[in-house]
Amino acid sequence: MKDVVENNILSFWLNNMQDAERGGFYGQMRGDGTLVKDASKGGILNARILWAFSAAYRVLRRPEYLEAATRAKDYMLAHFIDKEYGGIYWELDAEGNPLDTKKQFYAIGFAIYGLSEYARATHDKEALDKSIELFHCIQQHSFDHVNNGYIEACTREWGEISDMRLSDLDANYPKSQNTHLHIIEPYTNLYRVLQSAATCDKCRDEYKEVTIEVEKALRNLIDIFTDKILNPETHHLDLFFDMDWKRGAGWLESYGHDIECSWLMHEAALVLGDKEVLAKVEPIVKLVAKASEKGLNADGSMTHEANLDTGHIDDDRHWWVQAEAVVGFLNIYQYFGDTDALDKGVKCWQYIKDNLIDNEGGEWFWSRDSKRNINRKDDKAGFWKCPYHNSRMCLEIIEREF
Repeated sequence: MKDVVENNILSFWLNNMQDAERGGFYGQMRGDGTLVKDASKGGILNARILWAFSAAYRVLRRPEYLEAATRAKDYMLAHFIDKEYGGIYWELDAEGNPLDTKKQFYAIGFAIYGLSEYARATHDKEALDKSIELFHCIQQHSFDHVNNGYIEACTREWGEISDMRLSDLDANYPKSQNTHLHIIEPYTNLYRVLQSAATCDKCRDEYKEVTIEVEKALRNLIDIFTDKILNPETHHLDLFFDMDWKRGAGWLESYGHDIECSWLMHEAALVLGDKEVLAKVEPIVKLVAKASEKGLNADGSMTHEANLDTGHIDDDRHWWVQAEAVVGFLNIYQYFGDTDALDKGVKCWQYIKDNLIDNEGGEWFWSRDSKRNINRKDDKAGFWKCPYHNSRMCLEIIEREF
């Protein structure tokens, strides 16, 4: 894992994707290895780069990782932050000018995740304070005080927006499992950093109120997952919802999100440190991980998702799904002693090594199909292809004690 994160994943981004002329990082490298220097720059990509190098520096302490993390942080604060209305822009052009100014709360969540991890790694007050500012943006503009939960998106000025989708692949509903997953993830990290800051007398007073706010939001998010998003009949996580939490878009199952959510929901409860919450969450964690096994294949990989209404199955072996499967199953082994889960995680890791790691060009392929053909149509690096899922898998396994 250490060799892969250092010499395959992060080395690729350091050697190929730093934009020396315009700052930050390039927005795209195609699946065939063509670097697109004039590609637009996505907020999600930059935030995930920021998270990956911040976490890598915290764990591995290599100075080049701090330099790259600082590069991503500085670019985000200079270009992605909307200094007039708050939040972050969805997309910039290659020169760093706003291209799509909508406020997608999924992206704002990732900005919190990256900035809070930078603060966690460096104790940088500017990054922590900006994380808190973005937390308040989400709480003010996304939280549904009537039905609970978080809406997907707003206009730049925080007005209503007709198309709330993250991408063309998603259904247009006001609430989704995916956005809630990537709000609980940064809120967990922000709470962890605030708890650490509380060990300093001066910081304890300064951050006392917001720590209470984040804790309250984190507790509520855990309840949303267990009481709203979890399908009590199947133990899969439903994907799209109306404002009143009525399930929409049909009977969909996303096995990658199931296994990712199992460990992120568990992490939230562990960081919260409440025994009653853990007692509620841990049986559900095991059920969701077990339900995700429906997507496992004989070769050790995990299928992406399925539409049970139409019978369509996306059985491509997407890079991010495999990375989350490794962490999710090893999490089940670590905390519950399930050796079958350990075997599943190890087998999936073997699939990754044999099929997804690009040993010549660096980084990972987007996916392979069920016949093991490499997907070169989708990006090697881009708006959605970032050093986040795969580097996090490696760093999680390096840090954990089994």
